[in-house]
Amino acid sequence: PGTTTALVGHTGAGKTTIVALLLRFHDPERGRITVDGVDVRELSFGELRTAIGYVQQDLFLFTGDIERNLVLDGRVTPERARRAAADVGADVVIDRLPGGWQARLAERGRNLSTGERQLLAFARAMARDPSILVLDEATSSVDAESEARIQAALARLMTGRTSLVIAHRLSTIVHADQILVLH
Repeated sequence: PGTTTALVGHTGAGKTTIVALLLRFHDPERGRITVDGVDVRELSFGELRTAIGYVQQDLFLFTGDIERNLVLDGRVTPERARRAAADVGADVVIDRLPGGWQARLAERGRNLSTGERQLLAFARAMARDPSILVLDEATSSVDAESEARIQAALARLMTGRTSLVIAHRLSTIVHADQILVLH
């Protein structure tokens, strides 16, 4: 906890495959992946997914209001979602929208900028207060100003969490505790 590991390497080197194995989208053919010493195959999908906050490059927002997108299945209270939004700076975006938390999102959130969608994705991941944060090219599609806001939020959010970051931008991983280069 409190450490950041960055995965870098060319396209096809296996960075996203490692994340897919951690999240059990696939099981390893040999070897094992552990969380706190426990093989992920011994954990229920619910236990594993609750422990991990995952933000990917190609994020998905649902048609509906912002609150529903952050609360999702009801495991997160609206109050916790609001705290998470404030923690990542998404509350500023939400407050600007007509209707605020009840503002309607178009399909995939296309009525928001890429940076605004990304901030909501970070807020959704953080609302569950995961012990592990996985970022898969999470800031690659945002402009420099949005990335600066997101980086400031991430510095706070990574504190006390195990973080796994896949990135091509050096600015995203410069403060990592270790950087693994995949070939």
